[in-house]
Amino acid sequence: MFAPARRKTDVSSALTRNLLRLAPLGLLVLAGCAGRDDLYVLLPGKGKTGALTVTSGGERRILDQPYAAARVPRTGSVNGRVTTEAEVRRAFGPALAAQPGRPVSFYLYFLADTDEFTLESKQVVTHIFAEIARRPAPEIVIIGHTDRVGSVQYNDALSRKRAERVREELLKLGIPKVRMSVAGRGEREPEISTADQVPEPRNRRVEISVR
Repeated sequence: MFAPARRKTDVSSALTRNLLRLAPLGLLVLAGCAGRDDLYVLLPGKGKTGALTVTSGGERRILDQPYAAARVPRTGSVNGRVTTEAEVRRAFGPALAAQPGRPVSFYLYFLADTDEFTLESKQVVTHIFAEIARRPAPEIVIIGHTDRVGSVQYNDALSRKRAERVREELLKLGIPKVRMSVAGRGEREPEISTADQVPEPRNRRVEISVR
């Protein structure tokens, strides 16, 4: 069972508003019920750990190193110590396994004036889609782009068409439509800046952001 503290325990710096949201920042807090105690553990992030203050019963403990922990028993005191990765995995294995993967982005490129993948993208599209489908509950943002050949209005429609093509392929893999959002940015956000009416293959793309 995992839950926030039921007593007057203050986990500072607004970290308790959404614990899972902290993972992309390299900071993850696990709050668990261990018998009648509440346990907070600060996990290491990618390149940084951050800090967390736990306050209860007039006592205060700062967690500022990887695997630092604070146990808050029913008495309201705060007992601090440093755990190990192995201990954390034993105590919080199911919760850690349920955490979403780190956000990742993929790019697919298209033939001029079409929603057809280039040969290079065709060679990797299956791998990309399989990686997306592997995530248990992905949230996917699909954004289409074009180069500057054609009118702004035409490219808006074409970029949207490309994004929708990618969504249709993901739907075939069983990813729910509700988990995907689609947008077309036309020629507004080029990968490579060019003059108007200049073709640029690297701008004819769809960006797939997954978290």
